Amino acid sequence: MIYADDLGYGDLGSYGALQYQTPHLDKLAAEGMRFTNFEVAQAVCSASRAAILTGCYSNRVGIGGALNPHAKHGLNPDEETIAELVKRAGNYQTAIYGKWHLGHLKPFLPLQQGFDDYVGVPYSNDMWKWTYDMQLATEETHARKASYPELPLMAGDTVWKTLENLEDQAELTTIYTERAVDFINKNKDQPFLLCVPHSMPHVPLAVSEKFKGKSGQGLYGDVIMEIDWSVGEIMKALEQYDLTENTLVIFTSDNGPWLNFGEHAGSTGGLREGKGTSFEGGQRVPCIMRWPAQIPAGTVSNQLASTIDFLPTFADMLSVDLPEKKIDGVSILPLMKGVEGAKPREIFYYYYQGNALEAVRRDQWKLVFPHDHRTYVGFEPGKGGVDGKTGQVKTELALYDLRRDPGERYDVQDAYPEIVQELHQIAAQARQDLGDDLLNIKGQHVREAGRIDDL
Repeated sequence: MIYADDLGYGDLGSYGALQYQTPHLDKLAAEGMRFTNFEVAQAVCSASRAAILTGCYSNRVGIGGALNPHAKHGLNPDEETIAELVKRAGNYQTAIYGKWHLGHLKPFLPLQQGFDDYVGVPYSNDMWKWTYDMQLATEETHARKASYPELPLMAGDTVWKTLENLEDQAELTTIYTERAVDFINKNKDQPFLLCVPHSMPHVPLAVSEKFKGKSGQGLYGDVIMEIDWSVGEIMKALEQYDLTENTLVIFTSDNGPWLNFGEHAGSTGGLREGKGTSFEGGQRVPCIMRWPAQIPAGTVSNQLASTIDFLPTFADMLSVDLPEKKIDGVSILPLMKGVEGAKPREIFYYYYQGNALEAVRRDQWKLVFPHDHRTYVGFEPGKGGVDGKTGQVKTELALYDLRRDPGERYDVQDAYPEIVQELHQIAAQARQDLGDDLLNIKGQHVREAGRIDDL
């Protein structure tokens, strides 16, 4: 399972990317399934990653926002992760190489969450003292950066070395890739789970000499080309040992692009807004799955699916029980296999910053509730790695038909009052189960409170 950081819906060749090539990922799509309605649980790093590993909306497990180096909490080791689930199925070896961002203190690190090996950064690569141009940075940025420690590159539970400049960061994609290939080499004769959560293309962007200046889209395109190379190296290792036929390979992103970084940010492919919002540009991401033994080649799924569906799908594949604690995902195995009429997920909840229900979706219908949100609209993006300004606005109640209007431009609630009523009922169920800070339903924010089921 490979996932990029802040990669947008329009950032791969098979999803419409321009001025650079992603041949290995395009080949993956041609030989597998490309998803067009694939959602992350929240459009922000830590919350999204918690959902990937647990099969839960991230507010259910008490993770919201993006944990920083001062955070004292993380993903509770009592939660069952994908790594722990596959170990119940047999002699699986597990490893994760890349960005973790679910707690940097030892009790929350990967070796305590079911992984046998780990090399990577414990949080985002911008959470360090350095920035592109401190002369252009705000006083708030100066103070925040000054409070951060050196950016560590971890090996297991200990610091392997610190990353002091962009030249150091430029080697991260290669380091993760080499570790992943070495893991495959060592475990070719037994089942394994390998996760490669890349640090890139989260800013600050950095690329090795292998790809510097290679794209027609500047540094961002170079970075994506290197990630594509990484996928190719992993696939080459699988092919070397004849493992490709019965190995499920997944590629996706943790959330949409950070648009105010301008040419250092990706593309939503025309979807509304970006990272940090519950609009489609923030939560809909590319997803490609290849598994020749099960997934029909060259297929496209337009059905709704999500990262919270990974864990129950793995459980279905391996014929193991789901975790004892409640999860929110569903198995999308029938969808992956191309079963006619398969529609395992019809409903999806859009949360942000912990426990705020900002929208609900059934099939193509999405009802957005009144809430304050970040906006990139009307603000000139930054340049050269320096972020531009964003705004804060309030959206009112609106109904969107994502089949006709994936950009969420046209409110059609007056034309479909029965759909609005139905989605309000679905929202009431969500609030009963998971709460809603916007309406103060449960009266307690869960960012550091633990599982919402226990409140």
